[in-house]
Parts: sequence; structure tokens; C-alpha cells
Amino acid sequence: MSVSESKKKDTTTEEKIKAAAKTVFYKKGFTATRTRDIAEEAGLNLALLNYYFRSKAKLFEIIMVETFAGFVGSVKIILNDDKTSLQQKVEIIADRYIDFIIAEPEIPTFILTEIRNNPDGLLKRLPIREILNDSVFIKQFQESVQKKIISEPNPLHFLMNLLGLVIFPFIAKPIVMGSRNLKTEEFHLLMQERKKKIPIWINTMFMTV
Repeated sequence: MSVSESKKKDTTTEEKIKAAAKTVFYKKGFTATRTRDIAEEAGLNLALLNYYFRSKAKLFEIIMVETFAGFVGSVKIILNDDKTSLQQKVEIIADRYIDFIIAEPEIPTFILTEIRNNPDGLLKRLPIREILNDSVFIKQFQESVQKKIISEPNPLHFLMNLLGLVIFPFIAKPIVMGSRNLKTEEFHLLMQERKKKIPIWINTMFMTV
């Protein structure tokens, strides 16, 4: 086997382990996950997993940072697009993240759990303050406040309400589905309806005109 083939094989195995770890960590969280669970999900023996990633903690850190970086990175692109208005940004966030969470339903609970368990560590790894404070979104928001288009001067209320409207139904999914005996397909249709309703609700809450 050539050197290049060996490297390709190594990379493939590493990615396979990471994909398995993501699946298990998303479902169980860090504490309840065993390295054996990840090895079984990946279809590999435990010794090989330990060869690539020396500890569960190290593997978890990689998955956690990649998950948050992907989530925050895409938000950064939306918030810094100077070609879209504040209203359009709301529509884009509602549309993209509802689809994103439908495709990755375990992510909201995973993110909330890790924010609660290690908020300082996450802030050190992810420049959330810089992303928000220096964004086009903040400038547009402040301009809208000055022009009295938005009644609420604190952008955090705006963002918290927007993200809450997008994310909370997925966190409360068992309760939402159980309250009306919904099937998964019906729940997904309900979330698709929210794409159009969320921008309307945000306008009602914050816009003066």
C-alpha cells in the first residue's frame, strides 16, 4: 500500500469515528456515553478508536467545537450580509435553522446541555461576542432604533425572541407532539408553517411601523 493510500485510509477511519461519536454524543451527552458505544456505532474495535483518539473527553471536545463552530459560523454569515435587510435576516434565520434542526434533531438539546455545563469554555473557543458586536445586524438594528422603526433598544431581546421561536418547539417536541397526538410528519409540517409565521410575530413584537 502506498503512503498516499495509507493516509487516505487513516483519514477515512478518523472521519468514521467522528461521525459515530457525533451520533452517540448527540443522543446521550458526554456523561452517559462510553467509548465502547462509539466504537460499536462506528463498527470498529475499541483499541482502534483509542489509537485515533486517546480519550472520550478529547473526542467530545472535537465534536462539541465543530458543532458550535458550524452553527455559529452560519449565523455569522447571515448577520454580516450587508445585502439583506433586518427583516430578510429574520426570514433567512427562521427558514434555514428550522430545516437545519429538522435534519439534525438532536442538536438543540446537545447545545443547551453543553452551554449549561461549560459556558466559559465555549466562549473561549467561539468568538460569539465579536461576531455579534461587530456585525452588520447590530448596525442595522441600531439604525432602526434611531429611526424609531424598532421599539426595543436592546438587540439581545430581539435575538433571544427570534432564536427562542425557532429552537424551543424542537426542545419541547415530545410535549408538542403528545399534546395533539401528532406524528413526526405532522410535527415537521407545523415547523414549516413557522417559517412564515416567525417573521410576522417578530414584527408584531418589535416593529413600530
